[in-house]
Amino acid sequence: MDEEASSVKKDQLNVDHPTVNCEKQETAVRAGDILSQVSQTHDVIMTLDKTISSLEMQLASARAAKVINEDGSPMVTKSETEHLKERPKFLFVMGIMTAFSSRKRRDSIRQTWMPKGEELKKLETEKGIIIRFVIGHSASPGGVLDRAIEAEDDQHKDFLRLNHVEGYHELSSKTQIYFSTAVSKWDADFYIKVDDDVHINLGMVGSTLARHRSKPRVYMGCMKSGPVLAQSGVKYHEPEYWKFGEEGNKYFRHATGQIYAISKDLATYISVNRHVLHRYANEDVSLGSWFIGLDVEHVDDRSLCCGTAPDCEWKAQAGNPCAASFDWSCSGICKSVERMEEVHQRCGEGDEAIWHTSF
Repeated sequence: MDEEASSVKKDQLNVDHPTVNCEKQETAVRAGDILSQVSQTHDVIMTLDKTISSLEMQLASARAAKVINEDGSPMVTKSETEHLKERPKFLFVMGIMTAFSSRKRRDSIRQTWMPKGEELKKLETEKGIIIRFVIGHSASPGGVLDRAIEAEDDQHKDFLRLNHVEGYHELSSKTQIYFSTAVSKWDADFYIKVDDDVHINLGMVGSTLARHRSKPRVYMGCMKSGPVLAQSGVKYHEPEYWKFGEEGNKYFRHATGQIYAISKDLATYISVNRHVLHRYANEDVSLGSWFIGLDVEHVDDRSLCCGTAPDCEWKAQAGNPCAASFDWSCSGICKSVERMEEVHQRCGEGDEAIWHTSF
């Protein structure tokens, strides 16, 4: 009986005071400490990685701002460099590619979707939007063509001049110089290239871009993949067709050239690496090729390539208003000088829409 009582008492003691395996507990504590240290180390590494990335971007931006004149970008003075960090921030810069012979196209845009004079300045200060016609110089700098542009700019103050010789077959180079120049001149979230025969709804463009504001390395447009044209003499002939594989192959996905947008870090990348970026015959192909090996988000947004009426009207009625409209058959609005006003009336978001749109 005494032995049974002693056994019961021992069992009760074990229940009340369970045996602790100190060795296992110490091992668990050590494992917990190690995991905690690993987690802390990971956090430190991530913080350092972000810091390094930030410094790299600042360095790249500084390089983009310090541009040599022969590269086609504006000179930056010492005082401008010192105040680089104090530059105002914009949502987007829109460069409208134009030519010496396109005065009537420019006027048709000024009379429709592009603000003029004080409203153009107001667009910059109140909405964070920069719009400029983009043009280089003639083969004879200072000649009659250049003087005509200077006179037009004196009147409207809406040009961005590039150190670039104009020519249809130099569009890839012009596009590259435009992005390099724009990113050095203005600090914006996005940089847009658009042709001067496309209708734009600025409010819709701003709203569309704002949705991607927090993302790095964004390349936005209407993505396509057309055939590589090996036959010489045809429109859009690709002299370097052999680089794209067998005859009959298609290009990689890239944004159609009428309008596309890239984020600041991609514009900076173009500026910093402009000397080694290859230029193909077609500028939209060139731009797409520059991003092939990068971690870039391709955004295929069909609101940037609506047709003109009735297509744009149907989409607006369905609750999908267009950001940009043109005719695919003409790679722009057919007879844009004569039709821009009509397209604006039927496809436009309303002249006051931009002032009531929040980004």
